[in-house]
Amino acid sequence: RPEILCRNWVMDGSIRNWNRRIIMIKSFFKGVVIGIANIVPGVSGGTMMVSMGIYDKLIHCITHLFSEFKKSVLFLLPIAVGMVAAIAGSSFGLTYLFEHFPVQTNLLFVGLILGGLPAIWKNVKGKKIKVGHAAACMLFFALVVGMAVMGETEGQAADLSFGFFNAVKLVGVGIITSATMVIPGVSGSMVLMLMGFYYPVLNAVKDFFTALAAFDMDGILTGCGILIPFGIGVVAGIFGIAKLVEIIFEKFPLYAYWAIIGLIVSSPIAIVLMGAFPALTVMSALTGVAALAVGIVIAMKLGE
Repeated sequence: RPEILCRNWVMDGSIRNWNRRIIMIKSFFKGVVIGIANIVPGVSGGTMMVSMGIYDKLIHCITHLFSEFKKSVLFLLPIAVGMVAAIAGSSFGLTYLFEHFPVQTNLLFVGLILGGLPAIWKNVKGKKIKVGHAAACMLFFALVVGMAVMGETEGQAADLSFGFFNAVKLVGVGIITSATMVIPGVSGSMVLMLMGFYYPVLNAVKDFFTALAAFDMDGILTGCGILIPFGIGVVAGIFGIAKLVEIIFEKFPLYAYWAIIGLIVSSPIAIVLMGAFPALTVMSALTGVAALAVGIVIAMKLGE
């Protein structure tokens, strides 16, 4: 009957709209996790993308942004909004968490990383392991651990005063940082720290949003002078590295997956090496284990 068909069409449309909203909300929270990961030295935003099962699709949407514009924007937009919201909030809140709950906060990120390992393992399970696969895994494992060891001492704080040379330098730093943010296992914030730009850029983000909330035009313009060239570099770096990653996955998928496994397994070690852990108490140990479990569950749920 026509009225039954109409009712079914309306119900189907409502269900589809509801499902889209759920997907967008989940994508927003995935963006939040990625944004926070990119702020924390030793934690890789790329690893978080892998852990939550969106890495390959995200790379595809970036490299096919113009050829599949609507589809790509619908996928990328909620993730990007979540990342911006997380970076803005993290510039204020992360210092507090790491100062007061270092064990729990670090173990939460370890759980977020380890929770995505089963999804990656499925891509290599049952397939013959070649010498090259093991070499790729060990090479990238050593790369991340080596960077963490070097990252124990921050480089000299960079000069971010307004000027043409500094603007060009910020574009270059943005390109390097974004490229390392997209590669799983490599911490973009750790690279920033080694170059001496981590705290200056983090403070610039915090000062910009503080000025924006207070409608302080001088502070807003100062922030734009730092963040716009840095942001241009970040966007350019993401598009460049995404295309390279896509080619690698197309031509050498097993080598790529084994390299990612090496990066993921080494990331918790990097977090421990980079983190400042106080003497453990019974309470901090118990809550730390709970945070680890929560991180694993969150990563597995977001990766479904």
